[in-house]
Amino acid sequence: MSKEIRMILVSDNHGLREPLAWLQQEYHDYDAFLHCGDSELPASLMAGFASVQGNNDAYGAYPLHQIIDLGEHRILLTHGHRDFFFGKYDMLARLAKQNGCDLVCFGHTHIPFDDTVDGIRLLNPGSIWHNRDGSRPSYMRVMLDGKKIEAHLERY
Repeated sequence: MSKEIRMILVSDNHGLREPLAWLQQEYHDYDAFLHCGDSELPASLMAGFASVQGNNDAYGAYPLHQIIDLGEHRILLTHGHRDFFFGKYDMLARLAKQNGCDLVCFGHTHIPFDDTVDGIRLLNPGSIWHNRDGSRPSYMRVMLDGKKIEAHLERY
């Protein structure tokens, strides 16, 4: 029997440090913290987070993509600003397949999203700073149990 892996997925805090510190304190017993870019913080202040470069992050501060193996899943972590046009989520699914991934975690839109496209699960936690759809700032709690992916959108 596999052990459930619990992770926090967050994006687009745009320089705010408090929400990230709060997440690490509130979910201190979680297994992984993934940040989908636009932290606008130096890597030294992102300790504990797997992070990628957003369109507002300093060039070269973070990689454009990270591939993360957790349990039975291979995760593509990206901001997305160079990987898809809004509404063209098949582009992210194709990139995931090219990298042998079954899960994509992305940001950039500031709008939460959870769907499966061409067999690839796509998760966007929205922005922990400001969501563009008028909803409250958000993040996701994600549980990986074997092949199962369970995502819960949370409001900050």
